[in-house]
Amino acid sequence: MTAQINKRVLREHFGIRARPEQVVVALAGNPNVGKSTVFNILTGLRQHTGNWPGKTVDNAQGVFSYRHTSFLLVDLPGTYSLLAHTIEEQIARDFICFGHPDATLVVLDATCLERNLNLALQVLEITPRVVICVNLMDEARKKGIIVDIKTLEKELRVPVVGTAARIGEGIEDLKEALWQVATQSTPGEPAPVRYSPEVEEAVQELSSALEAVANGPLNRRWLALRLLDGNPSILAGINTYFELLSN
Repeated sequence: MTAQINKRVLREHFGIRARPEQVVVALAGNPNVGKSTVFNILTGLRQHTGNWPGKTVDNAQGVFSYRHTSFLLVDLPGTYSLLAHTIEEQIARDFICFGHPDATLVVLDATCLERNLNLALQVLEITPRVVICVNLMDEARKKGIIVDIKTLEKELRVPVVGTAARIGEGIEDLKEALWQVATQSTPGEPAPVRYSPEVEEAVQELSSALEAVANGPLNRRWLALRLLDGNPSILAGINTYFELLSN
């Protein structure tokens, strides 16, 4: 039942036309991290572009195969945060939050990880089905920056792959990680971001109250946090999501 709900939301609201057997992967990242390069090297010429439904923002989708599995890769607009301020950021947020992709691939810039990790941590609050791609490893090496991929993976508790996409470095490892996460062979268990005791108490109370109405794939902890935020854009997205499910 959950899978059927996910596909209906994807098709009707986001205009994603995945075949029943296809794995849907959301591709997210800050602007200028090489996200388009990752998209192009994974999908090659097997891609097409259009607009997001009701928007004038480009929607790029492409396909690739790995281990006899077909993947549909959806290239989301570049965004610095899921606390959306622009229409591009709103599209990226809504697809990750409410589109329920089988996996989310977050591309980071190895030369400025601290800034990029903000988005990664926000995505990890929504879903454990995440692969982190630390791209531009070649540029980091040129600058004398050493990225400890294994330690980062240990801290985030989801697969982390170092890549230099423009020269093809790490791409096969990236496909393997996506396959493992998307097929749930290796489910991630990201450590939750902890807030003040007062916030955590409110989140727990809200999460319990939401159990009756949000017992599907939507993360109740994330939903409770966003209700506490009171961001009008996110609240509108949540309302739209529940309206879709009630139809």
